[in-house]
Formats: sequence, structure tokens, C-alpha cells
Amino acid sequence: MAEIMEEKKELTPAETAAPASPETPAKKPEKSPADKKKRRRLIRRIIAIAVIAALAVGGVRHFTKKNGGSSEVGTAVVSYGAISSVVDGSGLVKAKNSETITLTTAGTVMDVFVEEGQRVEQGTPLFTIDSPNASTEVQKARDEVEGYQKQINTLQKDIAGLNLSPSYAGKLMDVVTLNPGDEISKGTKVATLADDTKMRLEQYYSYAYAGELKAGQKVDVSIPALMTTVEGTVEAVHMVSRITPEGSKLFSAEIVIPNDGVLAKDMVATATATVGGNTVYPYEAAKLEYYRVGDLNSTVSGTVISSRLVDYLSVTPGQVLVQIDGEDSETEIFTARQNLAEAQKKLESAQKNLDNCNAVAPISGQIIGLSVTPGQELQANSTLVTVSDTSTVTVSATVDERNISYIKTGMPVNLDQWGTSATGTVETVSLSSTVNNGVASYPITISADNTDGNLQVNSYVNYQIQASQNDNCLLVPVQAVRTVGLEDGSSATVVYVQADSQPDNALELPYQDEEIPAGFYPVQVEIGIQDTYNVEIKSGLNEGDTVYTQMMTTEAWG
Repeated sequence: MAEIMEEKKELTPAETAAPASPETPAKKPEKSPADKKKRRRLIRRIIAIAVIAALAVGGVRHFTKKNGGSSEVGTAVVSYGAISSVVDGSGLVKAKNSETITLTTAGTVMDVFVEEGQRVEQGTPLFTIDSPNASTEVQKARDEVEGYQKQINTLQKDIAGLNLSPSYAGKLMDVVTLNPGDEISKGTKVATLADDTKMRLEQYYSYAYAGELKAGQKVDVSIPALMTTVEGTVEAVHMVSRITPEGSKLFSAEIVIPNDGVLAKDMVATATATVGGNTVYPYEAAKLEYYRVGDLNSTVSGTVISSRLVDYLSVTPGQVLVQIDGEDSETEIFTARQNLAEAQKKLESAQKNLDNCNAVAPISGQIIGLSVTPGQELQANSTLVTVSDTSTVTVSATVDERNISYIKTGMPVNLDQWGTSATGTVETVSLSSTVNNGVASYPITISADNTDGNLQVNSYVNYQIQASQNDNCLLVPVQAVRTVGLEDGSSATVVYVQADSQPDNALELPYQDEEIPAGFYPVQVEIGIQDTYNVEIKSGLNEGDTVYTQMMTTEAWG
């Protein structure tokens, strides 16, 4: 190699000067044999020093290639030493607590009471804005909330109809035949419910007895079909004006008669009353009617599970007559509740926007980014001001997968911003990582006291965390540690140890990703702290072991 290098000539000061005229070219001076010998000795000394240095680090084994180059087996000796892992970087300083005030509707700035950079206390008036749309949006949102609340109330009443039952006692008539599996729609009439526990009789009396026949008065009701008389009660008196063919003027009275099950609709009856010791007769007989009649309707849509509807069946309040699978109704009420929740959020947002028209400081802090002036016309969705409590600041940082297990909340952090030093602590450690170029990184949050205001918010700061440290442990170069695949598909961390024969603790590998020199065997190790150059070995190796690092290849010159 010395001979090859010898061919490279060094330029003398004369040779680096400007050339002579073309007619008389400069003649290159030749080196004397003594100079050449000195140069060879210098090169040989440099090579010797390099070889000695390599052997001092760990040792090499020399292999010659056919092309004249060579490969050297790099090794290292396991020894005790100190190692520490430091996480450093930079991040943006932010106020830990800040509130930004925006306006979602257009408006006009009327007054501004604060200045940029001013410190304010919570509740301090900031500005006033005239925005008619803000009030309109609040009322619109409030109406929407009330509408969904009414809808839900109705649906809750309807969904009770999954077990269709009567609200009063009576008799079923005109029932609809329903079979299990039949589809039924909301509002479908399934029967007529007649309240026959009492009967109603309307009678007309002469105006001569007006004011003497009153609600609550007892009367005798004669029913010729049963050849009996039963007691009734005047429920209401109506001072109508019915004129008979004979010219008499009549008023009406509604009479209610209890029914023990023998009275029927359309039976003829007459009710007489006693007034001042005299019997008062109605103008004519009338027919009995059911006390009340109503339709029994489905309040939900769904599939019929069971039905107990039978004509003339006497029923009681709450008795289940039809069971319905109301999945559609349940979905409808679920949707309505979601809509109500969204409407309530809109109302809260609209009310907050209206409040911002007469904004006060939401927290104590410093005015940052004030962007309003009196008379200014604001567009919708304008950011007006931020109030930041800069007494405590945070910095977002990331830690790689090698060191994240050592980072704990409360650990001290050294901060430096343009030469200003500060101390912080690790506030949060996230276990959710992001992967970039095959390396997983985990976000952490650093918190620092900034009561004195030395750290400038919205500016970058350098941080440094001593993640871990061990002053006396076994160390190997990072190049010596490898991850290999095992027969069962799992992986192991190994170091190739030099030995005359295979050690008892050596692993049998199904394959190798790289060519390993003879005499080195894979031994599984447990690693700990790692820095740029070395790795802590917790188990698997002993002090003084020689381990393989990597092949170092050199090429011949020329």
C-alpha cells in the first residue's frame, strides 16, 4: 500500500503558483531517493499505529480477499463500566391553562376594555359586541330543544303501548283478529272499548223546575224491560232550550246509573225526581247509553307477539290485551334522544356565543392575541382574544421505545431557552405510540413553574431528561447485540461469544441472517440501559468474555 500511495505526488508551493508562459513550460522537480524513503517510513508507522489501536479496542482477525482487499473480524471484551441514557430534544412552550374567545355570528365591536399583554383577573370585562344574530341563534336552538323534549315525552308514552291495555274498565267490541307475527302500525284500531260499568240516560224536564233539579241529586230510574226501578244520580244539568210541539220549553239532565251487569245499551228508561214533595216526570222516556265509548288503538309500530282480543270481553284497566315487539319504536326514541343531545349542545354553544358579546375573562392570566378594536365589523367565526395563565407552562416531548420504560411521572427535566435555564417535571407519559422508520416513539408532557415569567410561551425550549443510569455494570458495544429468530417463531436477544467449543448456554438457531465467523456462538442475554455506543448486559455474559461485533472490510487502492 505504501508503494501505491507513493505514486500520489504532493504539490509544492512552486507547483501551486501560476504557470509560466506557454512558450517556456515549467519543468516538474523530481524527488530525491532520500525523500522517497522518508515517505515510505512515515506511511508504515501510520499503518502500524492504526493496527495497534484496533487491537487495543477489542481485537481483529484479518482475512485477505481475492481482489486484494481484506476483512477484519471486530471483537470486544465484556467489561464493567458506567452508562446513562439521556433523552433530549426541543418542544413548544405553551401555557398550561388558556381560554380562547370566539364569535360564531357577525357583529360590530362597541367597546374594548383591555390591551395586548395586559394581566387580568377572572371576570374582568374585556369588550362588548352588538350581534343581533347571536340572540336569534339562542332562541332557535332553545325551540329545537323543546321540540325534541316533547317528541321524547310522546314516544315514552307510546312505547308503553308495547303492552297494549285499556285505560278504563269496560267491554270489548268490534275487535280485530291479530295473530302472532302480524305487523301492526302505530294508530291501528284493534277494538272498541265501551264502559258499561255505568250507564248514561239523558232526560228533558220542564223549565218550571229549572233551578230545582241539580247535579248530585238522586232520582229513580224505571226500566220496564226489567220491571224494576234503580237509583240514579244527576251528573250534569244543561239549560238548553228545547221546544216541544205543544209549545213547552225544556232543559236537559244527564243521569248516571250503576250497572251490576244487567243493564244494556238501548234499554228504555225513565227518571223521576222528587222536588218539594212533588214527583217531577220527564217529558218522555229515553234509551240507556254506555257511560263512555272509545277506540283501543296501537300506540307503536311492530310485530304482534300475542293477542287476547275477544268480542264482549269485560276488561279492567292495565290488563294486557296485545303484546307488540316495538323495535322500531325503541329505535325511534333512541334517535330522538340523540337529536336532543345534539340540540342541547347547539343551545350551549349559542348561549356561550351570546355571552361572548359581553365577554369577561374566563380565567386569570395574560391577554394574548387581542384582535378587536372599537367600531370593527366582525365576520362570523372570528377569533377575538386568548387569555393564558402563563404561571405554569407545558412542553410536549417524545421518548423512543428504548427509554420509555424508564420515564416516570415526577422525574426532573432540565430546560434551556436561549440560555435561560429552568427546571420542570414529567407530568404525563402516554402509552400510545407512533412509528416512524421502524422506531416507536411515545409522547410525554413536561410541566414547569413559570411564576417569574422567564420562559416565553409560544417559543421553543430545549429539554433534557436523564432517563436512567448505572455506575457499575457489564457493557458491550451496541454492534454486539442482535435479535434472532427461534424455532418456535419467537425472537431472542443474543451476543455471539468466542469459545473453543459450543458453550452449554448457546442457542440452536434455525437460520442466521448474517455470516458469523467460526468460533463465535449465540448466547441469549438480558439487556438494560442503552446509549449511543454501549448496552448494559444484565445477564448472560461474564466479565472478560470476548464477543463478536461486526465485520470490517477494506478495499485495496488502485
